[in-house]
Amino acid sequence: MKAIPVIFKKTQRPQRKVVMTEQARNGILTYCKMNHPNEGILILRGAYKKGQVFVDGLVIPPFSHTGPTFAGFPHTFLPLDPSYVGTVHSHPTGEAKPSVTDLHNFFGFVSIIVQSPYEDGDLFAYDRDGKLLEMTVILEKS
Repeated sequence: MKAIPVIFKKTQRPQRKVVMTEQARNGILTYCKMNHPNEGILILRGAYKKGQVFVDGLVIPPFSHTGPTFAGFPHTFLPLDPSYVGTVHSHPTGEAKPSVTDLHNFFGFVSIIVQSPYEDGDLFAYDRDGKLLEMTVILEKS
């Protein structure tokens, strides 16, 4: 009997996109401004479906620690919650590009970095490989 070679095709991940509510964006910017000149860190709450990360809430991580050049939290104290989709932290003195440490501590589906002065155009979303993702803010209806 002759063996037939099996060719496995590498499936590509869908191109992730981040959709965030205006309220979540405003909360992030306010939190970063309050913590300046230290970094601030938050957990993003929302949902993930077919490559789209939807962010509609924020959680202050328990036992977080921050300083002018670092922000983190022990993941072991987090309750198991499938609504956690990633993290956001600020870079008070630098560009909003992920450092090696940021990539090694990646949590969830997306990491958002906010650069000073923490205005609307200062938020940038990345995947676990450090690739910049498309991000859209949706306005809520009154």
